[in-house]
Amino acid sequence: MSSIIQYIRQGDTLSAIIAILSRCFVVFCCMPIHELAHGLVANKLGDDTARLKGRLTINPFAHLDLLGTIMIFMFGIGYAKPVPVNPRRLKKPRRDMAIIALAGPVSNLIMSFVSAFVLCAVLKFTNNSTPVASAIFQFFYFAAAVNVSLAVFNILPIPPLDGSKVLASVLPNKAYFKYLQYERYIMIALLAVLFFGLLNRPISFLAGIMMKIILFVPSLIFGVTFA
Repeated sequence: MSSIIQYIRQGDTLSAIIAILSRCFVVFCCMPIHELAHGLVANKLGDDTARLKGRLTINPFAHLDLLGTIMIFMFGIGYAKPVPVNPRRLKKPRRDMAIIALAGPVSNLIMSFVSAFVLCAVLKFTNNSTPVASAIFQFFYFAAAVNVSLAVFNILPIPPLDGSKVLASVLPNKAYFKYLQYERYIMIALLAVLFFGLLNRPISFLAGIMMKIILFVPSLIFGVTFA
């Protein structure tokens, strides 16, 4: 997603408003469901910490992280406050932590898949022939695309992203503790990389491939095509 500041500098007020609203959609819809998925899976695997902390909710204010939210508005992508998990309550801590971590990106992919079905249905039955139909199509296309981007971003093996927990679950003990020692520095590096836009192309490339996969089945069912 393009920079809000860039739109403002260009005097493109409408695009700036749309960009702000799209980021609000991420913060108040996508991220709460992402974190709820973590909590539900943790609770299912025997750790009720998230439930006791009031995190099994879609209320966005229970999940907002200040830095992660700022990143979403500045860079178009970020993270929410991690759901608390107590590994000691899990039967197989490393394996279960990886499953819990994967639940978030999987929830984003499910949301993108549902959105893809809706947008394909809209395209099939309306052909975007009215402004309302076109607006609904654009909204659900954005919903699908942004959830795919969030899934791809969060699966990167970089703290504090979900992929780092999956990586930690397969590392040998010595490498795992070494990895934790540098966690803070890796997070700082991540912020720098995002600030300079060095991840934009890789994420866009991977998200583009995933988006085609997500759209394949719905477009086949409804007999629609995308350029």
